[in-house]
Amino acid sequence: MKMTKQSRRDAKQLFRSTLVNGVMDEAKVRSVVQKVLDQKPRGYMAILGHFTRLVKLEQDRRAAKVESAVALTPEQQSGVSSNLQRLYGNGLNLSFHVNPALVGGLRVRVGSDVYDGSVAARLQELEESF
Repeated sequence: MKMTKQSRRDAKQLFRSTLVNGVMDEAKVRSVVQKVLDQKPRGYMAILGHFTRLVKLEQDRRAAKVESAVALTPEQQSGVSSNLQRLYGNGLNLSFHVNPALVGGLRVRVGSDVYDGSVAARLQELEESF
């Protein structure tokens, strides 16, 4: 389906209206979608398609996955959480996972940013340097 510049602008404007203090509000997203479906403006399918894309990108940007070789203590989890929220702001959705393949250290993925301080990554770098 062909998306016009006006449809993109409308979707961006709708998306901006769902942000509260820089964080996407799920209730506002639902109400915006319902209003667009009720009103059915010209090109509403293209608007909703682009709006959905923007919402998914924001969700990915606000999701953080922390992997460690062993389970982190609650104190370590709160320290990692506070540092990530300092860097990325409030509203970050954190998930902690154990990945024994890392051998040691942490791998943090926030959206498309990856911070890999694991022993496995360092060993891989060392192997590539030879």
